[in-house]
Amino acid sequence: MAVIEKSNGSSAGIGGSGSRISFGQRVRKDFAKNKLIYLMLSPAVAYFLLFHYGPMYGMQIAFKDFAIKLGINGSPWTGFDNFADFFSSFYFGRILVNTILLSLYSLIFAFPAGIVLALLLNEVRKSWFKRTVQTITYMPHFISLVVVVGIMFDFLARDGLVNNVLNSLLGIEPIAFMREADWFRTLYIGSGIWQNVGWSSIIFLAAIATIDPSIYEAARIDGASRWKQTLHVTLPGIAPTIIILLILNIGQLLAVGSEKILLMYNPITYSTADVIGTYTYRKGILETNYSYAAAVGMFNAIISFTLLIIANAVSRKTSETKLW
Repeated sequence: MAVIEKSNGSSAGIGGSGSRISFGQRVRKDFAKNKLIYLMLSPAVAYFLLFHYGPMYGMQIAFKDFAIKLGINGSPWTGFDNFADFFSSFYFGRILVNTILLSLYSLIFAFPAGIVLALLLNEVRKSWFKRTVQTITYMPHFISLVVVVGIMFDFLARDGLVNNVLNSLLGIEPIAFMREADWFRTLYIGSGIWQNVGWSSIIFLAAIATIDPSIYEAARIDGASRWKQTLHVTLPGIAPTIIILLILNIGQLLAVGSEKILLMYNPITYSTADVIGTYTYRKGILETNYSYAAAVGMFNAIISFTLLIIANAVSRKTSETKLW
């Protein structure tokens, strides 16, 4: 009765305007309740606002003939001329193919490497051996990228360790690995696996640790071998983690690590090494063609965002795992 009487009143009631809380009121209420959490979150929010969302204002130079002395607002509009120049460029097909191939090779070879290592380490029963392997595989991740590429140049030089071993054991003539365009993709992917496989396995090991041990016990009672347990218990248990990371990697398909490529490549290997990131660097920084470089970067960002949306939509339709 009290509820009925209240609903007939003008102040509050079921479906009445008084019972509705505005979005601003909900935010203020939540902020008052979780002040410390918002305080902890504020540095991350400030970082993204300053270094990710703030610079988006300057993306408009992709549609302008940007000149430093005129500034962003004073530079004349050129529409899609910079994009048209890029699409009609002699280098467009080459850098697009190189970028896609390097990214696909990373997905095919580098991404599963962390999963395989985590599955293998999960089967190790000697704790000292497991810790030793983990330490050895984690260490390369903490080596500077400059140092890694420097090691590659020393080891893969004509008079380096690799050529000396190949020549003494197999009689193979010295090969200038770092100056051979055909070797670039193999060296890029292989060195990436060596440097990051241990670090990437951490997430999958953590996911494996969350699997209920009783499921393994039930599988053993049913006569499942170690391989069957891995296939039917471990892999399904970490499948959501694999799918989420795969979606994120697909979203970064065109965002190949240009820093490492800049350290590794040279004009001789441009045919297989030049990617969108390095091309943007040369055009924007070295040739000071900022508008053109901004157009290339925007094209890269739009394609990456589109791939992320598609990958998430496919995952949402084929499984219960999704980013949003």
